[in-house]
Amino acid sequence: MSGVNCYFDDLRIKKEIIDPPQSEDLLDKGENLNDSAGSTLKPNAAISSNVRDLLDCPVCLNAMYPPIHQCSNGHTLCSGCKPRVHNRCPTCRHELGNIRCLALEKVAASLDVPCKYQNFGCTGIYPYYSKLKHESVCAYRPYDCPYAGSECPVVGDIQSLVSHLKDDHKVDMHTGSTFNHRYVKSNPHEVENATWMLTVFSCFGQYFCLHFEAFQLGIAPVYIAFLRFMGDDDEAKNYSYSLEVGGNGRKLVWHGVPRSIRDSHRKVRDSFDGLVIQRSMALFLSGGDRKELKLRVTGRIWKEQ
Repeated sequence: MSGVNCYFDDLRIKKEIIDPPQSEDLLDKGENLNDSAGSTLKPNAAISSNVRDLLDCPVCLNAMYPPIHQCSNGHTLCSGCKPRVHNRCPTCRHELGNIRCLALEKVAASLDVPCKYQNFGCTGIYPYYSKLKHESVCAYRPYDCPYAGSECPVVGDIQSLVSHLKDDHKVDMHTGSTFNHRYVKSNPHEVENATWMLTVFSCFGQYFCLHFEAFQLGIAPVYIAFLRFMGDDDEAKNYSYSLEVGGNGRKLVWHGVPRSIRDSHRKVRDSFDGLVIQRSMALFLSGGDRKELKLRVTGRIWKEQ
């Protein structure tokens, strides 16, 4: 029996995200989650912690959504964990069968719950079955750290991330909407998938991340520069930017719209949404004997009228 207990104890610590219910009678309940009415605090919205605890799966510890299963003794668990416990109740070890806990599903449908991002400023109260949908697009949900040199786990609002980039990643901070950067590499044939540089610009009351990166595309290195906006995509569309690199009487110019940091730096890079320079062209623009990479990238940011 000790082996069985260890098995179920192990299952309890493995968290899993369970998809929300798809039945239209339980989802949304006719509310538009983007309406201001949906984010207004409702009276008597406080929920008993005991009731909330009943809706947590004892195995994955996530909130449960239909179908919610129960054993003959009334112990519940989510549909995602049922096959993982081999049809045995994790609480009493009795066989689960196919009993559905309709009463608990109806209790959940009657609840209004706060957004999990309330500590970030969201004051919304939503029907239990609409909460996940709202949280996936909540304007207050935190941003991932935009630093590209590593998979940084830090999340937060814009101001906290700016401080984090400056203090922890030692990123250069500049004020102004124009830039002029020079990159020199003594051996351009030795290119690793690594970020050259990240610079944060403060202008128009916003923050922008300028990325310079070298990465391997097939058998040849490619160089790319692009701009990301520290905010949401709908705000990013209010701005434009240009990048320019030249030499030897030639010039490459890029005009674009900064991408929101909601999109990872890898997603932006792999979509080539920026100034892309092949190695042969980069060496040509560098001049000289083409044994040393010398690129000067200039640009500016402006706000659309």
